[in-house]
Amino acid sequence: MAKTGGTGKKADRKTSTESRKTETRTADGETQTTRIEPVRKAEGKVDAFRELSEDVARGALATPPMLLTGESRRHHVRATLREDHAARIEDREPDARKKFDILAGDLFKFFRGTALLFYRDLAGHDAGMPTVMALGDVHPTNFGVMPDRNGAPIFGVNDFDEAIYAPFTWDIKRGVTGFWIAAKSEGDLSRKKRHKIVRRFVEGYLDAIERYAERPTERNESIRYHNAPKVVRRLFDEAWTERSGWLHEDYLNENRTGFRPTDELQPVSTEIETFQAAIDQLAASEGFEHPPRAGALKVKDVCIRHGQGTASLGLPRYYVLIEGPTQDGSDDLIIEFKRARRSALAGLTPPSTFDAGDKADRIAHAQQVQLAHGDIFYGAVEIWGDSYMSRERAPFREDIDLGDLSNSTWKSYARVCGAALAQSHALSDDLGQLDYDIEPSIAAAASPRALFVADMQRFAEEAADRLISDHALFREDHELDAFTSIDMFYR
Repeated sequence: MAKTGGTGKKADRKTSTESRKTETRTADGETQTTRIEPVRKAEGKVDAFRELSEDVARGALATPPMLLTGESRRHHVRATLREDHAARIEDREPDARKKFDILAGDLFKFFRGTALLFYRDLAGHDAGMPTVMALGDVHPTNFGVMPDRNGAPIFGVNDFDEAIYAPFTWDIKRGVTGFWIAAKSEGDLSRKKRHKIVRRFVEGYLDAIERYAERPTERNESIRYHNAPKVVRRLFDEAWTERSGWLHEDYLNENRTGFRPTDELQPVSTEIETFQAAIDQLAASEGFEHPPRAGALKVKDVCIRHGQGTASLGLPRYYVLIEGPTQDGSDDLIIEFKRARRSALAGLTPPSTFDAGDKADRIAHAQQVQLAHGDIFYGAVEIWGDSYMSRERAPFREDIDLGDLSNSTWKSYARVCGAALAQSHALSDDLGQLDYDIEPSIAAAASPRALFVADMQRFAEEAADRLISDHALFREDHELDAFTSIDMFYR
């Protein structure tokens, strides 16, 4: 892992314990100092939830947060979101407030941006189910078109920020809930139609798993334009853009020598040396194949990218411009570096011997496992003492526009996403840490199929109803500025 230098400085953190004092003037004009008891930040609950997960996994009696109601549930939601965003709140990141505003205004985005809240309700569950390299945040817009290792477009899972080894059912449960909520909030579809969409997602997954159990082709397959279903082929068509025009219209200054300053892009050319060191270390990492389209891997410019993402909104994110082979700005590459954090599933999954690593190392491992033909620029480096993940931005990186889906295309899209997830899980024993064939175990654990599908449909409906209630509690608290500070412990 690289530790890179540079001119960027990190603000000193406040100590976790502070003594406060106030000064008042007495009647004779003297100043009197009164010291208030020390105050410290409230402890994070990662260890407490790890213990809860272990208790639930071994069958001990425990009260999971999904059973909380009323004010108890409100305080759980509030504390969880404060804890999950503590660093961003303390650093007073402008995008942190923006994220809470976005979450308040959209139920589906609230679901996408609160994975920790979702998984704390699952702490320790499904301990007997087969473990896979799980994506961790499955929903309709975390599949899409992206570059493969050769820079050509493929379709598949495309967000590994929460990835971790976990029961395969956790990805299924997150996925069916995401499709259920999105089909309602983005498609305004009836409950009956949402049940059918969820079923298609699960069936697409199980059909692919059973196929891989009979014929292990998962490592050689990929969804490309020629073999994609119609709904995804349309996505390929919409995604395609010429690199030169994409760079000129969205990123480069008029001379094509660097980034153009906009509301979203803030050039920081002083950090070229820092990110050149990061690129050099990425290129020196095991398994990296220097693509000819990346020229000499020379960094031309760096910018801060503001306002991107949903769950990651408010985390530092940089775009790095790499000079292309022609050196005229028409074929440059853009590599994104985003500060990584702990997975929302950490400490919540049933105990296992599998370990994907921490922060950016974990994310890079997941991408290497789950996307057999994936982006060569996925990696992990350390910058200014923090863990950063990297990936290529491409002209054809594109997610589905859910508003364009009809009832029939919702079902078709759900099915292909289920199949794509199955492929990523099936690779857990090819490129991951599993030392046995995972597909037969998943197929057996999901039997009888009709019961498994019905269980997932019921789970989606119940989890969505709980989320609607949580969203209402969050919106009320947000109106009262509940998320402008973190929880503190007062002695």
